[in-house]
Amino acid sequence: MAVCARLCGVGQSRRCRRRQRHNQQDQASDSDMDEEEEERIVGQSGHVNRGAELPPELLVEIVSLLPGTALPNVALVCKKFRQILNTETIWRRRCMEEFGMKDDLRKMEVGGVSSRDLYVKLLHPYRHILGLWQPDIGPYGGLLNVVVDGLFIIGWMYLPPHDPRVEDPMRRRPLFRIHLLESNKATVECMYGHKGPHKGDIQTVKKDEFSTKCNQTDYHRMPGGRQEEFRTWLEEEWGRTLEEIFHEHMQELILMKFIYTSQYDNCLTYRRIYLPPAMPSDLLHPGLFKGTYGSHGLEIVMLSFIGTYARATKLTGDPNVPAGQLTLDVDLRRPVVLPDLEQQRNIEELSRLVMGVHEEVQREDQQQAMDTSAAARGAAEGASGGASVAEGVEADHITCSDSCQPGPSTTTTTTTTSPPEALPFVLPLGVMARNEVYPRTCRKCFYGTGLIAGHGFTSPERTPGLFVLFDEDRFGFIWLELKSFSLYSRLTDHLAHSHAPNMERFEAMLMNMQSWTS
Repeated sequence: MAVCARLCGVGQSRRCRRRQRHNQQDQASDSDMDEEEEERIVGQSGHVNRGAELPPELLVEIVSLLPGTALPNVALVCKKFRQILNTETIWRRRCMEEFGMKDDLRKMEVGGVSSRDLYVKLLHPYRHILGLWQPDIGPYGGLLNVVVDGLFIIGWMYLPPHDPRVEDPMRRRPLFRIHLLESNKATVECMYGHKGPHKGDIQTVKKDEFSTKCNQTDYHRMPGGRQEEFRTWLEEEWGRTLEEIFHEHMQELILMKFIYTSQYDNCLTYRRIYLPPAMPSDLLHPGLFKGTYGSHGLEIVMLSFIGTYARATKLTGDPNVPAGQLTLDVDLRRPVVLPDLEQQRNIEELSRLVMGVHEEVQREDQQQAMDTSAAARGAAEGASGGASVAEGVEADHITCSDSCQPGPSTTTTTTTTSPPEALPFVLPLGVMARNEVYPRTCRKCFYGTGLIAGHGFTSPERTPGLFVLFDEDRFGFIWLELKSFSLYSRLTDHLAHSHAPNMERFEAMLMNMQSWTS
């Protein structure tokens, strides 16, 4: 700001200039004014006159480099700067650089909406809702992506493909939009239902949280009543009719979801979520994946890497394990070497391999608990045993550090530049899979646990299983206790304004996400 003021040849504001002139008059009337002060004022005056002669096009170029959040303060510098800010070039550049708008600006300007109005009345006021959000729909959750789409800001609800086509692209449904088309101020419209856009409202509850409200819920209703609404919802959600779903338990789950989610068609609260930061040591690129969950259909999970663990957190959930919970926890220090194909078909052989690792983990956890308890008892003995306790704690720390180092398998993954050799893979007989077509080669396998629970998230427990890495965009998990297989495929949509600023913010978001649905 000071640089701009010097280039323009003025002070920070008109008030500053009046104060300078007033001071100069007082000093001129004082016969005792020293010569050094007089030279300073004269020099300042000369500087003002030279700066005012800068060409307007140069000032426009300088101001165009400033971020949009600084432009309101630029207008306070002087009258000349306020006039400069009327230049469309400045606002067009802000729209392009900050919000990625290009061809849409030309269409907008032809329609009579200036780049300045678009930025000041739409893009800037609603910039805080751009990005990824999780709607508060009880255990079901969801994924909302708010983007600048043409001349609108649109909130797209992302829906998984129809079960079990996990590798199909995501489906999108608009929930709301904001625009300047019909008036000179931003208009919020609800897009829910089948009767077109209608009046809505958006309220910012607090940082990283906002709510939407529909003001005309009659637009959501259908002439055929709830039965027609259910048939339409079922076709959109599952791609089939109720008669085509023969499993009685699945029918109950579907009907339960319809009744529960339809309560939120007029008002929803959203909380911000971030994509996980990527690290060079990651087993594969973190991000969002679609996965099969038996009778519950396809659900969206977020794969992230923290230390030597790969973790999948649910963004959409079900009445058993709700959204926000850690569905998979994979220990990358514990690779599992698969036997030949004939042995892989034997569920007992696979269970023996995985349970062997599981029992080893349990023994280590019990030993660590005993060591912690012993250290606590030693600390209670008082100052006399302080030295020995410190040595014991230090020894425990060294032991933990050694055990937490990645094994040879993980080191090979992070140092090699070429993908590991493909290994033959087949599901054991008796393991149920929603997808009969799955990859028949894999890169690596690791021990992990999956979260299972009763209806209403009762009696949750982590059960051992096998994490199978197929390639950069697909992985699977064999749930040994359930004798079930889940296949996960990467969500490839471009998601702007969604990456976490740092790992600390991402980890804090994961902790908060679990508390939302616990």
